[in-house]
Formats: sequence, structure tokens, C-alpha cells
Amino acid sequence: MLSSHLHQFVQTLPERMGAGALAICQSKSAVRLKEDMKKIAALPLNKQRDDRCQKVFGVSLQDLQQQGLTKNGLPAVVWNTVEYLTQHGLTQEGLFRVNGNMKMVDQLRLKYDRGEEVELAKDADVCSVASLLKLFLRELPDGVITSALHSRFIQLYHDPKNDAEKENNLKELIKELPDANYCLLKYLCRFLTRVAEHHMMNRMNIFNLATIFWTKLFS
Repeated sequence: MLSSHLHQFVQTLPERMGAGALAICQSKSAVRLKEDMKKIAALPLNKQRDDRCQKVFGVSLQDLQQQGLTKNGLPAVVWNTVEYLTQHGLTQEGLFRVNGNMKMVDQLRLKYDRGEEVELAKDADVCSVASLLKLFLRELPDGVITSALHSRFIQLYHDPKNDAEKENNLKELIKELPDANYCLLKYLCRFLTRVAEHHMMNRMNIFNLATIFWTKLFS
């Protein structure tokens, strides 16, 4: 049921949110990063080292921003995996449906959590990188779509109003997400739309992707 809603949601979200949203996200994140770097510079060196070694998986989006573990306003691990998959995985049959090598996924996760350099082109394959992205989303403490809004999304899905009115209400509801969640949701939906555009080769249409990702976005 929610997956059916996400089917429409993923398909139309990029247009509703507007092309300038990513630039806004980047600008906001740049300001936050400058403020965070000033705070870090004032800390003792041993404290700085501790902060840099904090984990990436299972950490809130806001904490990742405060730690400077973002790239272009997004969690660095998300940016890296999506960029890799965009270059190498759009035509991979069963993308996100076929699980990667779990040993490889665990090794990649450990590298990110240790703050080590990760070269996905050398250290991984398409299916393992896709599994790594799903793992990161699944372990977000409050999901991409925060738990505080879950009931309202469900209520909107069951609302008998016409599609145009529903779309307007959905647009307003999305605006209530925290900035970090909003930016991540937009980025993911734009990417998943690109994946679906290659469904003749990867066998992953919008409905298939929605079935996989709704549990990750609403966790």
C-alpha cells in the first residue's frame, strides 16, 4: 500500500521540488560546514581525531552534517554510491533487487566507519555498492522520511481528494521535512527516476524500485 504511494511519489517528486533545490541544499550545508569547522579548529587535537573517527552508518543525517561527513549537502557515502551507480550500474539487470557480496559490503561499511579512503571503482562491484546504499538508508535512526510524518503520509494516501489536490498537499507535507532529509529525498528520487528510465535493460521499473525502497525511506 505504501509502496503504491511511493510509486507515484518517486516518479513525480523531482518536478514538484524544482531544479534549484539541490543548490539551496548545498548552500545551507556550506554555511553549516564553515560553522562546524570553526568549532573543530578550537578543539584539542585529540578531540578532533575522535570526531573524525565517528561512525557513518547508523548515524542521523544531522550528526553527519555536524561531523563534516557530507558532500554537496548529502551524506558522503550516498553521494559516492549514487555517483558510482550512475556511471556503472544503470543498465545492470536486477539493480537493487540482486544482493551484492555481503563480505564486500561489510568491508566497505567498515572502511567508511573508520574514516578510510574508499575507491568504489577498485574496491567493489555494482551489486555490492547498491547493497551498501540500501544498508545506509535502512540504518538511518529516523529514516529519510521522519517518523513524525509517517501517519500524515499514510493519511494523505487514503485521502479521497482528487490527484491534483493530493499533489499540492504532498508538496506542502514534504516541505516539513528537515533540510537534510529533504535534500536526501530529492537526490534519491532523481536518481531512482534515472534508474527507471533504463528499465528495459535493468528490469527495474518505478513499481519495482518503490517496492524495494519504501521500507528504506520510511524506516
